[in-house]
Amino acid sequence: MIVRKLDEVVGTDHDVAAEGWNSRRLLLAKDGMGFSLHDTLIHPGVDLNLCYENHLEAVYCIEGDGEIRVLPDGPTYPIVPGTVYALDQHDHHVLRATTTMRMVCVFNPPVTGNEVHDENGAYPAAAVLQES
Repeated sequence: MIVRKLDEVVGTDHDVAAEGWNSRRLLLAKDGMGFSLHDTLIHPGVDLNLCYENHLEAVYCIEGDGEIRVLPDGPTYPIVPGTVYALDQHDHHVLRATTTMRMVCVFNPPVTGNEVHDENGAYPAAAVLQES
């Protein structure tokens, strides 16, 4: 059994930050669950242009509000607490927070721990990560 608390992750190497977000990674590939689980903060004022070409992601908003716009031509969906969205087609999208949003995110395949978005808004493929 794996038991972790968010306050044990915050401020460690499992608390990954980049412009506009903090991803507190609670479960990683090394945990052997087949997915990774993140408690993520999306900060207002930044448009996150993302396209997870190597991962599927499901996101559940538990705090704050904002919107997600599917590129290139929409639609745009409001994101408020209680909203879930699943990027089941590796959807290219822009995520924008009006207020700080707190999201529970699940990635398949799981991330290894220190990934940040590349120039295309993606995390590297798992096979590439295992080779390095």
